[in-house]
Amino acid sequence: MSTDTPGIDPLEALRAPRDPACDVFLTGPVFLDIIFTGLDSAPVRGTESWARGMGSSPGGVANMATALARLGLRTSLAAAFGDDHYGEYCWDALEQGEGIDLSMSHTVPGWHSPVTVSMAYEGERTMVSHGHEAPAPAGTGTATGATGTGAPTGAGAAAQVFPRCPPRARAAIASLTPGRSEPWVAAAARDGALVFGDVGWDETGRWDLDALPDLAHCQAFLPNAEEAMRYTRTDCPRAAAHALAERVPLAVVTLGAEGAYAVDGRTGTAAAVPAIEVEALDPTGAGDVFVAGFVTGTLADWPLADRLAFAGLTAALSVQEFGGSLSAPGWAEIAAWWQLIRTCDRQDPAALERYAFLDDLLPTTARAWPLRRAVPTIGFRQ
Repeated sequence: MSTDTPGIDPLEALRAPRDPACDVFLTGPVFLDIIFTGLDSAPVRGTESWARGMGSSPGGVANMATALARLGLRTSLAAAFGDDHYGEYCWDALEQGEGIDLSMSHTVPGWHSPVTVSMAYEGERTMVSHGHEAPAPAGTGTATGATGTGAPTGAGAAAQVFPRCPPRARAAIASLTPGRSEPWVAAAARDGALVFGDVGWDETGRWDLDALPDLAHCQAFLPNAEEAMRYTRTDCPRAAAHALAERVPLAVVTLGAEGAYAVDGRTGTAAAVPAIEVEALDPTGAGDVFVAGFVTGTLADWPLADRLAFAGLTAALSVQEFGGSLSAPGWAEIAAWWQLIRTCDRQDPAALERYAFLDDLLPTTARAWPLRRAVPTIGFRQ
């Protein structure tokens, strides 16, 4: 994490003495991600491929937790950590490096950390993961269940840790799983948290919104275009967003290279923001970063279009670096981009006006672009 990131608190003007100490709570499995970049093509069976870049970082739910923390939100994470060097590294990187509250997390004796190897090439990625379900520690009031945000859901995936009594928070992020209801989601909503729900591919093939019982507790639902259309039986992402807005107060559909579209079901307001064109190095965690940016703007009470623009910007910045949590941008990166983009001769002034709201948020000076991040690895001695 950058040590000279400006200390911007996007919620500073809204904070009051009786507010929750936690801005956002989330839970899920933490993976140790090993990322290879600079591959010219997909690995070929029977051959050895050499990558020009490599790095390691906490992954899985750590991608979103890091993105939230780097945007200045007080973030609490409940997760199981392996009792190995990988687990120790991930814990220290999140708690000491990113300032994430891990008081609801725990280390599982004798359990090894789940690992994902991600290979990025041609703007896409291929992932191979391994892990075993983590047992819930006796007497902790937690339960294990389906995998959570940002994690694979196939066989062997590490289990998510669901606290029965989540901390009081402004917001919570839940990964909705078909056929499963998690009591902590309803508890968080009853305690006043705005619940943001995302969802993965429905392996059952049913694509039934009624099979997502925790959707009833969500303030916002953020599927991608394919998921949204399948769940609503529509053939247009925008039509899908309007259909979802009949089931949840705020529907946000991500459109990949075309940006994002959102509908406020309470007011009927709709907003569309195009994507920012960037040279993508590694798309790992970009969806998590988008959600983190949208949650930040929502808690800060920004207009809907500004929230979409900010979320898209943070996601675009993230794909220019490798890794999920490693690539999540902070305010220094956002400020440097805004400073640079206004000096480019070929920029459309009307397009730049879409991001004018950044002027009231960012410091007057920023580091030069491009920025270089720390490249984490395991085994270096201080």
